Amino acid sequence: MKTYLLIFGFLITNFTFSQSLTAKVVDLNDNPIPFATVQTAENSGVITNEEGFFTINLEDVSSDSITFSCLGFASQTISIDDIKKNNNIVILEEFIDELSKVFLSNTTPDADDIIQKVNNNISKNYKHDNQTVQFFHRNTAYADFDRFEAKVTKASGMRRKQHEGVNKSLDSLTRNIINNSTVYFQDYLGDLMIKNRKEAKLDVKKATSLVDNSKNFSLDNVQTKAQDLILKYLDTTLTYKLKTGIIKVEDSLSLKSNNDDKDFEEMYDVKNLKGETHGLLHDAQTYDDSFMKKIINPDLYKYEFIDVTGFNGELVYIIGFKPRRAKAKYAGKLYIADETFAVIKLDYDFGKGKRGEKFNLKLLLGIKYIENINKGTIIFQKNIDSTYSPKYIKQEEGRYFYVNRPIKFIENSRAKNKVGFNFVIEGSAKSKQELFIINKSSLNQSTFTSFTEPEDIPYQTLKQYDPSIWKAYNAIEPLEEMKRFKSSEENQK
Repeated sequence: MKTYLLIFGFLITNFTFSQSLTAKVVDLNDNPIPFATVQTAENSGVITNEEGFFTINLEDVSSDSITFSCLGFASQTISIDDIKKNNNIVILEEFIDELSKVFLSNTTPDADDIIQKVNNNISKNYKHDNQTVQFFHRNTAYADFDRFEAKVTKASGMRRKQHEGVNKSLDSLTRNIINNSTVYFQDYLGDLMIKNRKEAKLDVKKATSLVDNSKNFSLDNVQTKAQDLILKYLDTTLTYKLKTGIIKVEDSLSLKSNNDDKDFEEMYDVKNLKGETHGLLHDAQTYDDSFMKKIINPDLYKYEFIDVTGFNGELVYIIGFKPRRAKAKYAGKLYIADETFAVIKLDYDFGKGKRGEKFNLKLLLGIKYIENINKGTIIFQKNIDSTYSPKYIKQEEGRYFYVNRPIKFIENSRAKNKVGFNFVIEGSAKSKQELFIINKSSLNQSTFTSFTEPEDIPYQTLKQYDPSIWKAYNAIEPLEEMKRFKSSEENQK
């Protein structure tokens, strides 16, 4: 009986693991190929991550083969057995086409003429409204603090030992923050129903959060941690008002109210999630105010022909761009299909000497902010009706910040005792958004009208990466950094 159970368990285990396949796509030099399309069926598939990895559910594979395609490489259809025999490595060869050699030997294409044809064909190549997109979205955020100072400077309602105790606690918090950096992962999957550029509704199907709460040092969170620490040394029967600089915050704070939140269900604000997803899609489309439309505007940018390559047997122009006007900030490459003059890929970064938003009131308000990173990639796919739509969008942002903020706690009492502390923090924050479009369909107007978008949705908090969470979906394979992540609680087990 035991032998039977062991054999049965072994078979079940192997059957379960056999339902998914993780592999890596590389070039002939063993370099990973990011953002390659992994097509498992006519309308199903995934995309490789930045390290070239992908995971697929084998139940989604319509035959025993998978088709791989990527800009600049020859497409290949490979059987699942051959992938496994090659240690789960897929090798793609660079695109080589005699047509491209003949093409370049005859004439050098004019970049401005190509961009003009892109603009002339926009209405034919792109359709954005009245559609439902099933998507997977991943947020990755980092915060590093180079300087953090927090000290109680005056305390009219606090005894000497309390004063010394709170400053020792703040010193401990300071060391913890300086010696640790924050990394945070947020995943969610859902349907975005898009009526037009302004109207959309979001139906979130699943959401997770992966963060070490003991090291969650976002800018707002650091100030909250310091404030909560000070509240523990104050009279817990009272509430307090905050005054920061010349701004008086009327909301009352108390230690008691903070403790009552322990059992509060963790929720995401749906409006914020929709803003992220719809915003990324909007900028990848060709509305008059979209990011994409600005990049192909010859009044803002200069263009030059760089080379040709191929994708799925079609010739593709590589066009470089850089700012023409002062208000244009980006430089990069556009990849444009020769037959349709559709942009099929866009890579961008800040141009030489360019930066994003700047805010410097260091002397007046003790605040300085500089956006020093803004780069990304947008990849389009060709649909059955020969139009193009975004398939994958990546946007990376980074900023330097400095905050010097004097804060006062004022008792809500006749005595109006005051506790003041100075809060100085300096560092950098980075974030990366990735949006993968799993499927796209026409919007059902009655479904859109009848659907009531919730204000918030619950999410599952993870203490370490769990590969089973998204195995039933066509999600983006996580990077090694995320796979290795473990919270302090998990490491102590």
